[in-house]
Amino acid sequence: MSVQPEPLPERPDTPCVAVCSTTFDDVCRGCGRTVVEVAHWVSMTAAEKEVVWVRILSQGYPRRNT
Repeated sequence: MSVQPEPLPERPDTPCVAVCSTTFDDVCRGCGRTVVEVAHWVSMTAAEKEVVWVRILSQGYPRRNT
């Protein structure tokens, strides 16, 4: 008897909110992703994206009005 992993929650294709700014550090002030995460988003697995989603949501992202 094997335990099935829980399905990942449904999320939008990307956390981008078109408020892109990494002027003062490596984290976008709109979506909360790092420059590397933004650059690699399309090639990340669903599980890798979920790790990012969990982190940015816990930090209060995405933010539309920054």
